[in-house]
Amino acid sequence: MTGTRRIVAALFLLPALVLLGALVVYPIGYSVVRSFSNASGDQFAGFDNYRALFTDSGIRTALKNNVIWVVFAPTVATALGLVFAVLTERVRWGTAFKLVVFMPMAISMLAAGIIFRLVYDQDPDKGVANAVWVGVHDTFAPSSAFPKAHPGRNSPLEPDRGGFITTATVRVGQSVSLPLVGVAPDRMPKDARKAVRAEPEPGRITGTTWQDFTRGKGVGRPGEVDPTELGYAGMRIEAVKDGRVVASTTAADDGTFTLPAQADGARLRLPADNFREPYNGVDWLGPSLVTPAIIGSYVWMWAGFAMVLIAAGLAGVPRELLEAARVDGATEWQVFRRVTVPLLAPVLAVVVVTLMINVLKIFDLVYIIAPGSSQDDANVLALELYRKGFSEGQPGIASAIAVFLLLLVVPVMLFNMRRLRREVRR
Repeated sequence: MTGTRRIVAALFLLPALVLLGALVVYPIGYSVVRSFSNASGDQFAGFDNYRALFTDSGIRTALKNNVIWVVFAPTVATALGLVFAVLTERVRWGTAFKLVVFMPMAISMLAAGIIFRLVYDQDPDKGVANAVWVGVHDTFAPSSAFPKAHPGRNSPLEPDRGGFITTATVRVGQSVSLPLVGVAPDRMPKDARKAVRAEPEPGRITGTTWQDFTRGKGVGRPGEVDPTELGYAGMRIEAVKDGRVVASTTAADDGTFTLPAQADGARLRLPADNFREPYNGVDWLGPSLVTPAIIGSYVWMWAGFAMVLIAAGLAGVPRELLEAARVDGATEWQVFRRVTVPLLAPVLAVVVVTLMINVLKIFDLVYIIAPGSSQDDANVLALELYRKGFSEGQPGIASAIAVFLLLLVVPVMLFNMRRLRREVRR
């Protein structure tokens, strides 16, 4: 059409064709050929490698997880992007908000994986997710400060339903000693004070519960309150008579407590709640939650991408249609659901399809975030390809997985191309 000789056009296209052939066509062709060979590559294996895709337990788990990724990750990321784009459209600081949401796109998958490996750490002192979760939990159900406390030698206490109870009954006017050990001095409650031996009181039962331990070999007298020992502040004490709690109290900061005369003839119990292990949050990277946790990190990265594309599509929506709907009495929710979303359908489809292609190849986040103990449960096809090819020495199966991934991606790509061409014709 331009009069250019075909040979000149071919010469200009040759460098691009060489690169395309070397970096795309040849690797695809070699992978297809290699997928029909055995592990060493010197014998034809037929469809054995492809049969392994549906018989190997690790690959089946990867397939199941890839389905979960394809269904949930693009949907959630696109939905959040749509919500962000619509809500920030008429807000003065909407541009700044969009910038903050889009910022994770500037971070590599490697860096994001390291960040969320720390976020999901099981230790609340390190992991942000568990720090927040534990803080909320402890607001409504405080954890015990004495999970390791237990009676020492010659103690008047014996085990009882996860707690401890006195071996003998107590009487009015008696001062009871309830010594315990097992809590490190630096783990004692901050409000704990030096223990004081409670003085007997007429008509009441008094006592002291304290950390019966003094630093230094041969220092301190077991079963007696020493000057440096701390009381178990907040320890709950119950008076149990005939299997029924007749009175209860809480130890003061110095470990002293007082029970009314109703406790006469009862046994004193330190219930199991005093020794409950502290709540350490959720095992985000355990076998049951590792895949949703990693999907959450992916959504954090890609919701900004969806938001930017949807915001661009939203800018092209005819405003008169939205105003006409409002004039006709439609609520904002009805305008959003019946006008905005249908008009944005082409853009939403492009975003969803693009993210679907992206998650089919997800590797970095799973490899970095999932610990070795739960990596099998978080496995995906791209990670299994890496493991089969480089860790387990089965390049034939790895090539079959690569071809299978290509076959999964191609229909989605064709659908996206047809939709884009249709939009161009319009």
